[in-house]
Amino acid sequence: MINRTQRAVTHVAVAVALWCQTSAVPFAQSAPDGASVIGLVDANVQSRYEHVLGFTDIEHYAVFRGNDETRPAAEMTVKDTYKRGVGKTYTVLSQSGSALILRFGLKPLLETELTVNHPGNIELSWFNSANYDMKLKTAEVQHLDGRDCYVLDVIAKRKAPNTINGVIWVDAHDGSTVRIDGIASKNPSALAGSTHLMRQYVEVNGYPMALHARAESSSALLGRSVVTIDYSQYQLDLAPAK
Repeated sequence: MINRTQRAVTHVAVAVALWCQTSAVPFAQSAPDGASVIGLVDANVQSRYEHVLGFTDIEHYAVFRGNDETRPAAEMTVKDTYKRGVGKTYTVLSQSGSALILRFGLKPLLETELTVNHPGNIELSWFNSANYDMKLKTAEVQHLDGRDCYVLDVIAKRKAPNTINGVIWVDAHDGSTVRIDGIASKNPSALAGSTHLMRQYVEVNGYPMALHARAESSSALLGRSVVTIDYSQYQLDLAPAK
């Protein structure tokens, strides 16, 4: 039987695996309105999908239990390979820590990520106006991670563990995604509390790619669980310039 710790890790792992990435296109240097920024976000998502044919990267997963975020209960490092129209594959490079958390937490996380990235599924996790109601918070530029950003409130149109209600920051100069932060619109399970999700992005070859992700969930029954992912060593396969 899977105990409460295993369930908690699985619930948070499922949530953190289900985040999408967006792309960048030029943005006019003028005071924005909500419609123009939302249109830019939609264009970003489509442009990235069309131009990034595939990529590889190295991903480091860590699971923390309770209030200790210095010593992970389990860790795993994998090589991620994505191909448009095919999906993802993973190669495990190393793993350590609790065998139960590795089996019932991190491995299901990877399996969920494979499912989310299947053709026909991946579009449902895009941050665009088809999946979210979006509203520009203010026309004023905010500074985040050394970049000028516009901020959008987002509410999921479809309640699911892989959609959020929260905020996204987009680069004010090129529209690329800088950060996403919110609460999963639906708890992964009746046993799990609300899950707080965050993902930071970095530009690679002109396209935003995930840099760091974090998911935190807690409940009176299951306690607190945190899953973090750090991404590095990207190699992108881009469509030929026209």
